[in-house]
Amino acid sequence: MTAMEASYIKGIKELNLRQVLFLFIFWDLINCGIPEQVQYSLSEETEKKSFVGNLAKDLELDVKQLSKCKLAVSSEKEYFAFNEQSGDLYVNDRIDREKICGNSAICMLQLEVVAHNPLNIFHIKIFILDINDNAPYFRKKNISLNLSESHLPGARFALGNAEDKDIGINALQDYHLSSTLYFKLEVQESKDGRKYAELILQKPLDREKEHTHHLILTASDGGHPVKTGTLNIEVNVIDTNDNPPVFSQATYKTSLKENTPRGTSVLQVKASDSDEGSNAEISYIFWENPENVNQNFILDPIDGTLSLKESIDFEDRGSYMMIIRASDGGGLVADCSVEIEVLDENDNAPDVIITSLSSSILEDILTGTVVALIKVHDRDSGLNGEVTCYLRETVPFQVVSSSDNYFKLLIDGPLDREKTPVYNLTITATDQGIPPLSTDKAISVPISDINDNPPAFEKHSYVAYIPENNPSGMSIFQVKAFDPDLDRNAQITYSILNSNVKDLPLSSYVSINSESGTLYAQRSFDYEQLRDFQLQVQAQDEGSPSLNNSAMVKVHVLDQNDNIPQILYPSQTTQGSSFFEMVPRSANSGYLVTKVVAVDADSGHNAWLSFHLLHATEPSLFIIGSHTGEIQTARALLERDITKQRLVIMVRDNGQPPLSATTSLNLVFAQNFQEALPEMNVQPNNSEDQSKLQFYLVLTLTLVSFLFLVAVILSIIMKLQGSRNPTFFQCFIPNSHSKTGTVFPPNYEDGTLPYSYQICLSTESRRNEMTVLRPNVQIVENFLCEDKPDTSVMASEGKIFDSGKGMVDFLFF
Repeated sequence: MTAMEASYIKGIKELNLRQVLFLFIFWDLINCGIPEQVQYSLSEETEKKSFVGNLAKDLELDVKQLSKCKLAVSSEKEYFAFNEQSGDLYVNDRIDREKICGNSAICMLQLEVVAHNPLNIFHIKIFILDINDNAPYFRKKNISLNLSESHLPGARFALGNAEDKDIGINALQDYHLSSTLYFKLEVQESKDGRKYAELILQKPLDREKEHTHHLILTASDGGHPVKTGTLNIEVNVIDTNDNPPVFSQATYKTSLKENTPRGTSVLQVKASDSDEGSNAEISYIFWENPENVNQNFILDPIDGTLSLKESIDFEDRGSYMMIIRASDGGGLVADCSVEIEVLDENDNAPDVIITSLSSSILEDILTGTVVALIKVHDRDSGLNGEVTCYLRETVPFQVVSSSDNYFKLLIDGPLDREKTPVYNLTITATDQGIPPLSTDKAISVPISDINDNPPAFEKHSYVAYIPENNPSGMSIFQVKAFDPDLDRNAQITYSILNSNVKDLPLSSYVSINSESGTLYAQRSFDYEQLRDFQLQVQAQDEGSPSLNNSAMVKVHVLDQNDNIPQILYPSQTTQGSSFFEMVPRSANSGYLVTKVVAVDADSGHNAWLSFHLLHATEPSLFIIGSHTGEIQTARALLERDITKQRLVIMVRDNGQPPLSATTSLNLVFAQNFQEALPEMNVQPNNSEDQSKLQFYLVLTLTLVSFLFLVAVILSIIMKLQGSRNPTFFQCFIPNSHSKTGTVFPPNYEDGTLPYSYQICLSTESRRNEMTVLRPNVQIVENFLCEDKPDTSVMASEGKIFDSGKGMVDFLFF
């Protein structure tokens, strides 16, 4: 290797190193302050399985925690592989820089490393370094030039340019022309940095000496080793054509908006020729242009109008450079260059990609938590490529910028699954172009349930009704609670907490179905014993921790007509006895004979009693109040009416069906007790019953006479001993200032109880007279004096007489 070649290679290496250092410094400045970015450099065509770097170490992650972090590497193509155990990054596929980045000066692959626990994203930038794997080449291997011998020295002829897919020092660097006395080579550089060669005539051509010249144009790059491409040039010397075509401009420049419609005229080149005839006829052609020029543009050979053949895209190519050759009829040519700048239009809407979305979001998630990562990309440039993201809906979420083209979806407020179980979000990405373009990305974010709602009853308190005498196990009522949570958090169990029933265990009264909330009676209720009671029912869900709520249920026992009316007066006597009432013969119409008193243990309508006269010896003689039970005479007693009357009274309640009870009443019409006595003695009982009755009457009369005799003897003895109490019979006088004393029973006036009578004889009254309060004497009280034991004598259908000897006789019938 010569010293010149060594120096050349050293210069190339230094230039390459400066480019790489510049790239790293440039990107470090851009990413300053972004700790989530890691950068690597890698040469293209690196073999598979080659080590790139240790991500775990460079991201300052613990290798032992990699499996827990759940790292995932994503890219548009799987150029790299990631070892989750060691954290190493390897080459996974062939990397061709020219295929990936084309002629771009900076070629970078960006990887996204997503950590799912906790959710985060790391940006990995891998710069692909160019190697000299492509040689310069010409689109044609051979070209032919027809030059007139009349061309003067200094005439220029464009040879076109070679192409090299590499960049930097590895790209096309220079042209070399084979040795010749007639021509020299001059290298020009266009605005976009492309180098092209021009052939310059050094001395006049002489067709007669040499009509053809063979030249070789060599294009070389700056790689190591240097690679070259060649072009064979054949120069044909033609006879004199004094004036070649001349363009009005050496270079035509214009700008063209991308997406301009096909067929649009771009510009017109114009060349003139001073010759006449066929030597002045000019035609235009493309000369040694890149392939994309022929694909996108068309040139009119007659007038030189350049038109758009296919629509152009700024994102594919930002400028075009082409050479147009004008030829006259004599074979003379002239070249001009055309430079077209493509103007960017906002014709690309942003792309929105959801790179990561949390699968489960609890409704109690904290504000500020990241739930999704959003990547946006706009192929436009400048303001047309600057993108902002936002949410269309008013929701408790927020989109904030993260780094580069990434945005984060954050929780921005409290969530409530019961109100909104799923949030359907529309993420809008809008660029800054005029007019701006937008892209909508719809995502669905389901909210997971937590047990944050206790069961709720429809009411705070309920009222239930159950008829008495119900069968055991009968359904009383059903309570229902609702829980807006889900699954186990909404499964409700019912139970009874307590009640106001104290005499027996609650379980002996009611039970509840734990699943349905139905209350059941465990026993038959009696309205007369228990009219109502209260229960506190609890509804509890199965969440963790469980929540509960309670409601009061008041149960009313409804009365049924299950009690027969009870007749208190006239009361039914023992078998064989008759109950008598005495009515004066002089009683007129409306005379109150007696009052039937009855009660019913039921309530309400079931206890409304009515009185009915079922049977009467003389029906026209008596009437009864249907609501009061008062028996009155309907007319005065007639001579033809019998003295003894018998009535049968029925007491009926108002229940459904109605229940009733009956009693009988015997009446005797007489002016006094002596007159009524014979009628009372007439008994319908048989001889055996009469004999028993007479036996008891005689026994009672004897006992009373004996007691009276003892009282008289004791009184005489006390007188003889100088007793302080001179009046022996004072005990029979309730009031010493009155001749007779009368004591009435309680509730006498309203007739609710049977009538009671008290008789006490006075020593100052006539011995043969007695005081009769009512014809039916039932009770004789206070027979003895203050300091002596009371003797009460109950009499049914009895009569009291004075024997004329100071003894009171009690007659029973």
